Amino acid sequence: MDRRKLGKTDMTVSALGFGGSEIGYERASARTVATLLGGALDAGLNVIDTAECYEDSEVLIGKAVGTRRREFFLFTKCGHAGGWGRADWRLDPLLKSVERSLKRLGTDYVDLVQLHSCSLDVLKRGDAIVALERARARGVTRYIGYSGDGAAARYAIETGRFDALQTSVSIADQEALELTLPLARERGMGVIAKRPLANVAWRYTRRPDPYYADYYERLRALDYPFLRGAWRSSAVGPPSSKAATAAATALRFTLSVPGVHTAIVGTAKPERWQENAAIVKKGTLPKNEFDAIRTRWAQVATASWEGQV
Repeated sequence: MDRRKLGKTDMTVSALGFGGSEIGYERASARTVATLLGGALDAGLNVIDTAECYEDSEVLIGKAVGTRRREFFLFTKCGHAGGWGRADWRLDPLLKSVERSLKRLGTDYVDLVQLHSCSLDVLKRGDAIVALERARARGVTRYIGYSGDGAAARYAIETGRFDALQTSVSIADQEALELTLPLARERGMGVIAKRPLANVAWRYTRRPDPYYADYYERLRALDYPFLRGAWRSSAVGPPSSKAATAAATALRFTLSVPGVHTAIVGTAKPERWQENAAIVKKGTLPKNEFDAIRTRWAQVATASWEGQV
């Protein structure tokens, strides 16, 4: 699998990374996660990204691949130890949260700890950044990062205190291509793309629940030619050939964006990992296809189409 050096860090990461939210929220079994991650590592994936608020994701990952710890880079996020929506950005609770993550992951260090989508105001107060810097000084994380979008992500880059940025980059979410990625690239930051498949919003023919709704509405308005015929009413069962083409184009678009080093894709289904890995092997999009997507975005996107947290 294609690998790229993650900014100024010493990590050379696989273009495709594993995101741990689904296995937590969908309550995947330990056996399923062991099969999924074991197969992914065997095939060359070397990035696993999770967060303390993804239910039991950290525990599942630790049990599944703890014995193979030296084969991959392990990233987690902090700030929502009480669950999403119950944030605590104070210095001591953040440090305790990192220690808790280490225990759950079954390791004595992680390669990257990220502030999990805290606001611009929180960043400017400074305590949250200091907490990560102390964690790095203690050796419990090798690098520190910010996971988020918009003005907060821009500020995080400008501080010069973070090693990496995780931000939304997809066919339905392109704010970062102008607002943050050029500066992150200039500063030599590692860039991790989240939601590279735009939540596969073309699975629905009717407006889905709020988590998927923004991308659904954007993609309807964008009306990319490669999405026509891909829309379907259910995520159950194998995707149609047109839906598969849409997924391939979407993922390859994200990996074609200058400055992106790895794209984090979450799944609780082992077979989906193999499908995504096959897409990555096709390489980046041809320039004309990439430019067509960018041009369509410029024609349709409005100022309200901000990066999605």
